[in-house]
Formats: sequence, structure tokens, C-alpha cells
Amino acid sequence: MVFKRLLGSLGVGGPAVDTVLEPGAAVPGGTLSGQVHLTGGGADFTIEHIALELVARVEAEHDGGESEGTVAFERFIVGGNFRLAEGERRSIPFSVTLPWETPITELYGQGLGIALGVRTELGVAGAKDKGDLDPVAVRPLPAQEAVLEALGQLGFGFRSADLELGHIRGTGQQLPFYQEIELTPAPRYAHQVTEIEVTFLAGPAGLDVVLEADKRGGMSSEGHDALTCFTVGHQGVEHVDWNAEVDGWIRRLVESRTPHAAHAPHPHGGHGDGHYGEDHGHGHDRRSGPGMGTAVAAGAAGLAVGVVGGMVAAEVVDEVGDFFEGDDEGDEGDEG
Repeated sequence: MVFKRLLGSLGVGGPAVDTVLEPGAAVPGGTLSGQVHLTGGGADFTIEHIALELVARVEAEHDGGESEGTVAFERFIVGGNFRLAEGERRSIPFSVTLPWETPITELYGQGLGIALGVRTELGVAGAKDKGDLDPVAVRPLPAQEAVLEALGQLGFGFRSADLELGHIRGTGQQLPFYQEIELTPAPRYAHQVTEIEVTFLAGPAGLDVVLEADKRGGMSSEGHDALTCFTVGHQGVEHVDWNAEVDGWIRRLVESRTPHAAHAPHPHGGHGDGHYGEDHGHGHDRRSGPGMGTAVAAGAAGLAVGVVGGMVAAEVVDEVGDFFEGDDEGDEGDEG
């Protein structure tokens, strides 16, 4: 994971930046480590700061439809206030902590089509120059992985994943966007719902698992969305029967008769209780659909989420490559 770029704001002869991330995927709330390699230009320069910026490609829904933009959601100063001599080579090691709500980009090495990256900024002589984006790989936390694997074993299939600008009311969401993982229903629920959406909102003590079902209409009722949330701790993940646990969540969700599911107590006291009520909803309309071209060609049977549940290789049709190759600091679609 490398990028090199001359400091364009200073013209030919400016310092060159080469940022290298440690190999392997990080986890939400974990560390992202690497080194920023600098090569001095045709003169001495004072490096005022070196900043790393986490950015993501995010969808926004509005009255005119949908649009996409780049959101910077965390920034770290990893060095600066030194003189870089002409032609000098210097390496700045860094280790920064990712936000707990950082979206996951892969599951068991399988990409989910999420465009997430780090961009290095140099502050030199009062000017700021942002380098090209370098992709960041993030794997799920153990509890997130357990929930997704259980869904796969229960027969749910992966459809797409995207990032939505906005907040989910009634939660402690910190980032300006949230991740939706959209699943095709297991056969036993296919007559009741068309899609299940999963959102993880992690924190130091555990994570909220927000579930939304697009329910089918009946003879005397129209289709609607049902929503509920459960809290899961980070500890003791290996002692839970996740298939039974998650199946119970899904049953409560699809059997609810209100647009937003009623209070759903968690059966394991050590993991906390569900805390969503009918008065809680989304900060904006969460319409479904594969965003950013992240739909997965999975075949007629669908793509199971968990490896044990039957995850198979599939081509992820997305725009992640274009995001890292074509995005720059002048992107008019930036959202923050």
C-alpha cells in the first residue's frame, strides 16, 4: 500500500512523499500503523506538519435523488516542525487508533466494495498538499464477525454494502455516516421480507446491531420497514450460540406489526438489552439499493455471508478502484 507524490503546490523540486501501511487488515478501534517516507526536493524545506486523513466514499440522499461524495472522518498529526534538507531521506513511523465506527471493508479476505482510504497531507511553507489516496483494509471485530457468520449459516446472502450519510436516531452514533450491509432473506423468511439490512455501531464496551427489514405487503396491508437494535458486548463472544441468538433477533424483527419494532430484550444479560422503541427511527430516509456500484454477482442461490455458512468467491462490481485512482483534493463531491 504505497503512494508517491511530489508536493505540487511548490512545483518541480518539492519534497516527495511515500506512505507505506503495515500489511494486513486493521479492526475498528484498533491501530493503523506504517511509515511516511520523505525525500527532500531541490532545496531545503520546513515541514510544518504531516497529517493523515481517513476518508470514505459516502452516499447522500436528498430531495433531488442520490449523490456521492468523499467524507473525511478522522485526522491525525503524525509529525512535523522539522527541516528537510535538499535530497534528504527521512522516515516518520506512525501508529494511530481507528474510530470504533470505522466501516469494515472485507470479511475473511473477501472485499465488500467499500471505498475507504488514508490520505497524507504535508504542510510546507504555509501551503498544504494532499497526496493520492491509499486503500485501508478493515476486518470485522469478533462480535461483528460472529453475527455475520451466523446470518450466513442461517441462509442469508450478501447483496451489497455501502456507506450512508446521516445519523440513526436513538443511537450513540459518532461518525457522520453509517454502514449498511444488505442481505437477501433466508428461504424461511423470503415470504415475509425482501431484504435485511445490518448496521454495526461499535464502541469501547460493545456494539449496537441495528437490523432493518423491508417487509412485504399482505392482502390487507402495505409493505413497510421494520427496525430494531440489540447491544452486544465484546467479551464472551465465543460462549454464545450465535445462530440461535441472531435467528431470535430476526424472528422478532419480521414478526413485528409496526413500522419500527417494539422493545426487543436481549436474552443474554451479559450482552445488554435491546433498546429500540417505536419512537426511534432514522435520521433520514434509508432507502435500499446497491450504492456506489457495490452489487455483488452472486448467482441464483445468493452469496452466504459466513464462511462456514457457504461464502464463495464472487466478483465484486464496484467503483473502489476508480475512487483511489481518480479522487483528488479538488473533488467537488467532498462532503466535509
